[in-house]
Amino acid sequence: MQSSPTSETPARQPLLIVDGHAFAYRAFFAIRSLSSPDGAATNAIYGFIRMLGRMQAKIRPSHLAVVWDGGLAPERMSLHPEYKAQRPEMPCDLEKQLDEIVAYLRAANIFSLLQDSCEADDLIATLSRRAVAAGMEVVIASSDKDFMQLVSPNVRLLNPHDKTESLMGVEEVRAKTGVEPTQIADWLSLMGDSVDNIPGVPGVGAKTARDLLRQFGSVDAMYRRIEEVGPERLRTSLQAAEKLVRRNQQLVRLNEEAPCKVSMEELACKPGDAASLRPLYARWGFKSMLRELEPAPVPASDFFPETAGAC
Repeated sequence: MQSSPTSETPARQPLLIVDGHAFAYRAFFAIRSLSSPDGAATNAIYGFIRMLGRMQAKIRPSHLAVVWDGGLAPERMSLHPEYKAQRPEMPCDLEKQLDEIVAYLRAANIFSLLQDSCEADDLIATLSRRAVAAGMEVVIASSDKDFMQLVSPNVRLLNPHDKTESLMGVEEVRAKTGVEPTQIADWLSLMGDSVDNIPGVPGVGAKTARDLLRQFGSVDAMYRRIEEVGPERLRTSLQAAEKLVRRNQQLVRLNEEAPCKVSMEELACKPGDAASLRPLYARWGFKSMLRELEPAPVPASDFFPETAGAC
């Protein structure tokens, strides 16, 4: 009897979309000391390859893409020049490894996508929308809470920081935030997002934002019925911050129509090219990965089927 799909296992082989920079950072800090025979840092490369392999084994995707940030979106910067301004510079040793990670993806025949002045979040949102429209399921591998707004019966999240490796669907978003995935953008607009340097309404945190959306359903409905908000101090704060909230809506809402000339066929999983992978692994000193490229020994029974086991 076939088991019903759960949050642990996609019902169909999905498109797996990996937030490239997020996973490179995760790999870099997870393995702090690893270098190639010539002394170059390889910790992020090794960790990225191993993490990606584990995800592929768990999700078993039919399509796969790694998406990278190509810079901050000009339209968001024009709205809020301090957008993401507080983020520290990328560590030099990590930056040096990014091109090598992309070289691995090329040799492994894994689609890698980067577009100038286009944030990975928007490209991921666009690919997700297209995949769902094509009848596919999607798993987005990222810890960015902005992606909760994309969650639906056909789109789920895999958080690399979650040791349970469970997939986050609609029920999990609801349990975590108290709101529906379709309300996430409004929820973040009210409470702000310190990670992206987006200030929220003074006095409004996650719980107050949740309660307002449970009462009114949306930011638009809340402002249409602002006289119903209580207590008076909260109502006054929301009225004074309406312009900020409206701007925040534009900042946090992902663009599902990013200019992206990529077909689903280009994202189909393909075998890696061992001849291209071998010199990379050798240069990086990844002996275990070199061994994994070697063909498995052929059982003796394949050569002598009639006599196998007879002695």
